[in-house]
Amino acid sequence: MIAAAVAASMLPALVLGAAPAAAAEKTFAYAEEGSSYVPLRAVKQLPGLSVAWDAASKTASIAEQERSATVTIGSKTARSGGESFALARAPFLDGGTAYVPVRLLIERFGVSVKQEPSSGSIVLGKGEAQLRVPVAPRGSVSLARKPVKVESRTIRAAGRSFSVQLATVSLLDPRVDLEVAAAKDKIGSTEELASIARRGGALLAVNGTFFDAYTDGAVKNPYGYLFNGGSMLYKSSGDKKTVFTYDANHLAELLPGLDFAERIGEDIDGALQAGPRLLVNGETKLDPKTEGFRDPKILTGGGARSALGLTKEHELLLLTVGGATIPQLASIMKAAGAWQAMNLDGGASSGLYYNGSYLTRPGRLLSNALLVRVR
Repeated sequence: MIAAAVAASMLPALVLGAAPAAAAEKTFAYAEEGSSYVPLRAVKQLPGLSVAWDAASKTASIAEQERSATVTIGSKTARSGGESFALARAPFLDGGTAYVPVRLLIERFGVSVKQEPSSGSIVLGKGEAQLRVPVAPRGSVSLARKPVKVESRTIRAAGRSFSVQLATVSLLDPRVDLEVAAAKDKIGSTEELASIARRGGALLAVNGTFFDAYTDGAVKNPYGYLFNGGSMLYKSSGDKKTVFTYDANHLAELLPGLDFAERIGEDIDGALQAGPRLLVNGETKLDPKTEGFRDPKILTGGGARSALGLTKEHELLLLTVGGATIPQLASIMKAAGAWQAMNLDGGASSGLYYNGSYLTRPGRLLSNALLVRVR
């Protein structure tokens, strides 16, 4: 488990290095055998620390005023001030990126480390500064594997079988990019899901949050926050519904609406608000009335559903299913492997697009969508 892997008492290693241009956009830590490792570019973001990388000798020098440490890829021996000292784990290269043991930063440079099991991340602290980074098992991010997988499955949940369409996206894969898109790039407009996806260059797309689908007016506004590229597309103050949010490293979380409002202005790259929440830390947690839902379609009824989930391995799950209640949807997402999960808009809005065609075709034009691009 990631939580165990990043426990402060078991963080002996951290790795730094130069990465290919495609991978430079995402910074994440690796966990292996109870140890955690971070890339050099993460170390350089901590105040007061400087990093020098020598590609020829595969050595990295980390310095802070009078303190320094020089490590070599593959070696458990490091140097500081002309003296050698031992590392519990050796630095390593992965895809051209050098990783060093976190324990080195803790013991030599006073960096603090706090784990956040719910989001599968660690927080590196230096002075007043904090840096949150996702943590993945070593080897779980690989260019040898496809970053997106789609499948039609039968899932046994809540005492019956459901036919679902399921897409699994590796969020930490450097080829993956997310976008929260408004129809026709204009709030209040509507558009075919396939058109939104194609215009955005997306391989995969799912319908997003609720909107004024039944108004007679030409403007059909969404019912929740929408963020993209760090900018707010639509504001929904005071809304308690669940928010899917992610930062530039694709560290994704599901937050209550009011908690999300407190995070605005921090490290939000994209966000989409819908709900109700289905799973919290792998367990069913349903309280739609507290989130502000009053519609029987959500509280008691069944129908076509779309859902979004996150796994412990930083995978994004996008799922559509017909004829399910919200409690059944929660059971389905748990059976699909989600650690965190939420409902999206459903009914005639439920839609999933992949590689030029529909896996689930929506019954109406949509206000917004979550897009997945693959470079």
